[in-house]
Amino acid sequence: MRAIWKGAIAFGLVNVPVKVYSATEDHDVSLHQVHGKDGGRIRYQRRCEICGEVVEYKDIAKAYDDGEQTVVLTDEDLASLPVERSREIDVVEFVPSDQVDPILFDRTYYLEPDSKSTKSYVLLRRTLEDTDRTAIVQFSLRQKSRLGALRVRGDVLTLQTLLWEDEVREASFPSLDEKVRISAKELEMSSALVDSFSSDFDPSEFTDNYQEQLKTLIDAKLEQGESLDTEETFGAESEDEGGKVLDLMEALRRSVEKNRDKKSGADSKSAGSKGGSTKKAPAKSKTASSKSTAKTRKGA
Repeated sequence: MRAIWKGAIAFGLVNVPVKVYSATEDHDVSLHQVHGKDGGRIRYQRRCEICGEVVEYKDIAKAYDDGEQTVVLTDEDLASLPVERSREIDVVEFVPSDQVDPILFDRTYYLEPDSKSTKSYVLLRRTLEDTDRTAIVQFSLRQKSRLGALRVRGDVLTLQTLLWEDEVREASFPSLDEKVRISAKELEMSSALVDSFSSDFDPSEFTDNYQEQLKTLIDAKLEQGESLDTEETFGAESEDEGGKVLDLMEALRRSVEKNRDKKSGADSKSAGSKGGSTKKAPAKSKTASSKSTAKTRKGA
């Protein structure tokens, strides 16, 4: 990995030099735009509306327009801002970890010690672990003043940028004000359904179905061209009860029974494989079960 930024965590008189790395990466299949008629690439040009010339990216500046005047801001102007020159990740406070609403989390970065002595880094990490606290920090990165949370993941400190409070929209829906009566039986059946789906979360068990199917489609089209039969490639679309309107209690009952049947079938296969059979039963992917509906990430 390549560091994208260097700075130092500062709290009190303690200074922890760190390197910052992006913690996540995008594995989506890359697609570009073409002319559907002949397959030619679609290109975008940055053209000046005054002189009509195509402008190179290096010659483009930023500007603010108040409707009457335009103020052009160069890279040098923006770099001169005091907050942009700062290389400190300033700890503002330490808060109980459960007080940080996950809806505020934005991007995640890894922090690596940037000095020969890692004692202050390990001390901060251990302190956060032992106190179950999250450090709320402020810093500047890529021409933006940011709010962040310092947390522990394994042996590494992570920096998660947080959205500002006014960037989170209010969930104001009139339908939520309606009076709804939930019976004890409905709550009992709903809890039973939750129990039937209960397990420990392991992200490695889940796959991006959209990206896998997109790769299959691309490979099939490379091989077969425009004669591709998508039904032959992916199979006919099956009809299920998803489109039927069922009574809530009936829907809960069927869901519980369906999931229990799946679990008992899986247990039977597992028991059969232990009874002397040399052929191992294939593991059932969660993405192929009803769990995929609730947990599998949607392709963008």
